[in-house]
Amino acid sequence: MSRDDAIRREPLDADRVRRDPAATAELALLLEVAGTPKPGNVDRHRDAADLHLEQFLAGAVGAREGLRMAAAGEPVGEAFETAVAGMSHQRGGNTQFGCLLLLVPLVAATTADRRVTRERVREVCRATTVADAAGFYRAFEHVDVAVADPPDGMEPLDVRRGADAVATLVERDLTLWELLCDSAEHDDNAREWAEGFPRTFRAAERIVDDDGPVTDRAARAFLDLLAESPDTLVATQHGADVADEVSDRAGEVAEQVAETESLEPAEAWADELVEQGINPGTTADITAAALYVALCRGVSP
Repeated sequence: MSRDDAIRREPLDADRVRRDPAATAELALLLEVAGTPKPGNVDRHRDAADLHLEQFLAGAVGAREGLRMAAAGEPVGEAFETAVAGMSHQRGGNTQFGCLLLLVPLVAATTADRRVTRERVREVCRATTVADAAGFYRAFEHVDVAVADPPDGMEPLDVRRGADAVATLVERDLTLWELLCDSAEHDDNAREWAEGFPRTFRAAERIVDDDGPVTDRAARAFLDLLAESPDTLVATQHGADVADEVSDRAGEVAEQVAETESLEPAEAWADELVEQGINPGTTADITAAALYVALCRGVSP
C-alpha cells in the first residue's frame, strides 16, 4: 500500500477486530483472577503461599493456543490438553486446569457472532469421543491436580495415572462425556458437563444483571456460587464438613455484601481462608466460565 493509499483508507470497522471466542475466554481467565475478593483464592490483593497472581496471568496467556483450537472446531480433548500444557509454562504449576475444562467446550460451542447457549454446549459435550477422553487424561501429565481417590473398581481409570490410563479408556470405550458424567456426583465441574452448565449460565445472568466493574461483579458472583453449594475442591482437600462450613459462611458474607452494598465484609474473610490454606477453587472455575458467557452476552470491562 502506498503512502497516499494509506492516507485515503476508510476508517477501520471495529466489528472486524472484535474479540473472538478464544480471546474472550482468555479475558475471562484474566478477569476471574483480578476479581477481588474471592475468599481463599489468589486475586489482585493477595497471593497464596505457593501461587501468585503473576502465575495466573501467565497461565491465562499460555492457554491461548488451546482455546484457539477449540474455537476453530478442533477436537475438544486435544484443545484441552494443549490449553493445559500452555497454561503450565509458569512456575506455579496448576493455575487454571478446572477453568479450562469448562471453558474449552464453551468456546467450542460459541458461534461466529459470539452466541453460546446451554443447548449448544450440551451438543458439544455429548459429541466427545474416546480420543477426547485420552486428551483429558494426558492433560494430567502437565500439572499436578488435586483430585479425590477413585471409587472402588475405578482404580485403572484414576486420572492421576495420566497417559497410562488411556489403554483402559480404549478398552472400555469411554468418551469424555461419559467419563465426566460418571464423576458428576463428587465433582462440580464434571456436574456442569453432565447437566448442561446450569450454574455457569445462572451465574452469568447475575453478572449481566449486576452493575459496576466486572471484577466486582465476578467477586459477588463467586460468593453467591459458593453460598449455594459446598466447593468440591475444599471437600477433597479438607473434608465435607469444612466444605459445608465454608459454604454456610459464604452465605452470611454474601448477605452482608448485599446489605452494605460493599465487598468490604468479604475482605477479612478472604484473608482468613488464605491463611488457613482453604481454596474454593472449583467455585473460581465456574466463576471464570460464567464470566465468559457474560462477556459473550455483551458485558464489557
